[in-house]
Amino acid sequence: MRTRLSRAALPLLLVSSVLSGCATTSSTGDAPLNQGNWPLCSAIGALAGGGLGAIESSTWAAGGAVAGALLGTIICYAQDGDGKAMHKSLGNGIDPLEMAEKYGADALRFNLITGNSPGNDTRFYTEKCEAMRNFANKIWNASRFLLMNMEGYTPGEPVVETPADAWMFSRLAKAVKMVTEGIENYTFGDMARGVQQFFWNEVCDWYVEVTKARLKGEGRLQAQRNLIFVLDTSIRLMHPLMPFVTEEIWDNMPASVLDLDAEGNVNRAEALMIAKWPEPADYAKYVDEPAERAFELCRTVVSAARATRSRYRLSPKAELDVVVRAGAEDIEKLESLRSTIEPLANTASLVMGTDVEKPAASIAVVDSGVEVFVVLEGKVDLSAEKARLAKEAGLGLGAGADVAGFEVVALRVTDRGITAVVHHHQADRQVLAAQCRQLLQVQLQAAVAFHRHHGAPLVG
Repeated sequence: MRTRLSRAALPLLLVSSVLSGCATTSSTGDAPLNQGNWPLCSAIGALAGGGLGAIESSTWAAGGAVAGALLGTIICYAQDGDGKAMHKSLGNGIDPLEMAEKYGADALRFNLITGNSPGNDTRFYTEKCEAMRNFANKIWNASRFLLMNMEGYTPGEPVVETPADAWMFSRLAKAVKMVTEGIENYTFGDMARGVQQFFWNEVCDWYVEVTKARLKGEGRLQAQRNLIFVLDTSIRLMHPLMPFVTEEIWDNMPASVLDLDAEGNVNRAEALMIAKWPEPADYAKYVDEPAERAFELCRTVVSAARATRSRYRLSPKAELDVVVRAGAEDIEKLESLRSTIEPLANTASLVMGTDVEKPAASIAVVDSGVEVFVVLEGKVDLSAEKARLAKEAGLGLGAGADVAGFEVVALRVTDRGITAVVHHHQADRQVLAAQCRQLLQVQLQAAVAFHRHHGAPLVG
């Protein structure tokens, strides 16, 4: 029998850690978590849809057998950032109620789940709560934007009308399968990280951006239906992970195709926690590998142009000349998406072919088997840029500088990266080995700085 944790919503039970063999002096379970490990339990059916619950410590006095009967399966134990159990004597305990008050119960919950991996205890980092709160805000803001553009909407079947639709529906089908299998196999950490990447990087950053232009045209109604279909499915997938924000959004959403019965009438559940779960078998028909490949190529070209603007501090409105070199099959796919690529990348010209040459004064980005050349001539002072990069990547080192016994003879900036020409004046091999390690750290820092601004490796 398939267990649906969307109804139990993976509740976090804030309890004393009798299960970990640590005695407690608290009479209630809502005390700060400084008595030992923090169990994260599935509690199927115990607290339907619950977020933060408290259980009296006396409940746990009977030991693990009673706890197991009450809670079902323990998913993980949370420890502090150093991997130590939370104890009052160590002063490393936290108050989960304060964390929930500051960051939100959903952010606290998602922090714990994303840090979980099979066979390992979960290390709790307070800093991650802020990142998870940002994700909750992203869900809310993206949903709010879509709901503000639903005038004239009526529920209906999603239809693939654009390459972006085909890509998104295929990715959605795989997300449904990933989340369902993650819950059933108890691989919550991988599942949570995967659904976060899917919703933020694919739904919000790409599909909503590409599709929102259709909300102003003749295809508005079908675009609305497709967007609500994707949003509703995503919200249902994320509900076991972030029950509160998803429930609030779903309560304010119009019905989607998921709420229609066989006769086409709306038959919506009273709450998200008891709504129908998206079944992988129902979404398998949307899987389209060629469509995914085509749109991934589109994303590669657009991302290369955008990254170049950011790297060289160019205006987002600055039009760029872009040249793409790839295999014949990929070029055919890219040509079919030219009308999508050109406005998203804001190109002055877009040349694509199997044997095109790399233009002069251009930066190259290689990804997914495709070479993208973005022309910088007339946009960037290359001489000044090389000097700036040499200064930043060399961490302010010039010719004649001395680092750990090495004299920096020169720093050479090329299209391949930066070469540090050095001379060592120590003969002691042990000293030399230690100093080599220090120099390697300096070069590694230089490589990071250089890659951030130029996208090329450190060589030499």
